[in-house]
This record gives sequence, structure tokens and C-alpha cells, in this order.
Amino acid sequence: METTTEKEYQQILAECRELFNNKASDYGTAWRILRLPSITDQIFIKANRIRSIQEKGVSKVGDGIYGEFVAIINYGIIALIQLQLHNDERMELPLTELMKLYDKEAKETLDLLLNKNHDYGEAWRDMRVSSITDIILMKLLRVKQIEDNEGKTIVSEGYDGNYRDMINYAVFALIKLDKE
Repeated sequence: METTTEKEYQQILAECRELFNNKASDYGTAWRILRLPSITDQIFIKANRIRSIQEKGVSKVGDGIYGEFVAIINYGIIALIQLQLHNDERMELPLTELMKLYDKEAKETLDLLLNKNHDYGEAWRDMRVSSITDIILMKLLRVKQIEDNEGKTIVSEGYDGNYRDMINYAVFALIKLDKE
């Protein structure tokens, strides 16, 4: 049985997927040149801009925070794809293969969300979007530390768990923004 959260998640991801597909059609997979720390920094820039707009109450250029949360989701999936393809030297991937990779990472991320949501009882629905932004920034700082440690952790989840959490928090923020 599909939950409300699952349905909302799939609606948000469909929007993100369409944008990703359209950009891949325009630009190909130029992002394959990016090393993982560069993708982390791209997500950091997006999250930091969201926080800045939240604090200042106004955006002077381009999209507001909604588009930045979409970008966090898509860059998070790019990071997961890069992790999956770490031994694959190809710079260009066929669009059909790329979208299968996107769907695979989105499904695994949704599965994680549903498991955590079961355990936490949808606590995210009572969170503020500004708190969600702060948690994404914290996760980014964790990933940067893991990168500085060359991927080694003692007891913590690695890159993929943190990227999946960032994607899921960004989805939560978009669900909440859609309700406002």
C-alpha cells in the first residue's frame, strides 16, 4: 500500500527527474568530469544559498529556494551515480542508461526514506524548512570530513548514506513548500 509520503515523494522525484532528463539532453553528462568533492561543493553552494535566502528573506537573483532544493536532489543523485561508476572512465553515457541509473538511485533512496520514516513516525512533518536546510548543511560537512579522511570512517555511514539523507531531506522540504 502506497503511503501519502511515498506518493508525495514520487511526485517530487518525477519533477526532478524530468529536469535532470532535459538537462542531460541539453548538456550530456559533462558532470562526469567532476570529482566527488566538487559535487559535494556544488550541493554545499545550493544549501548555503537556501540558508542565505531564508535568513535575508529575499532572493536577488534567479530561482528561489524551491529550485535549489531540486538541484540538491539532482546533484545528490549525480554523486550516487559517480560513486557507482567510479571505475567507469566514460565521460558520456547514453541517455537511456543514465536514466536507468537515476531511477535505480532514486528507488534506493526512497526505500531508505520509507524505512526511516517507519521508525521515526514522520517526525519530519513537524520540522521547519530552515531546520531541514541546517541538517542538509550538517550532512555536507560530514561528507567533507569523510572526503578529508579519504573515505575512511570508523563507525559512521559513508558517502552514500549521507547523500541519500540529503536527497530525502530536500524532498521533505519540497513537500512542505508545496503545502505552503
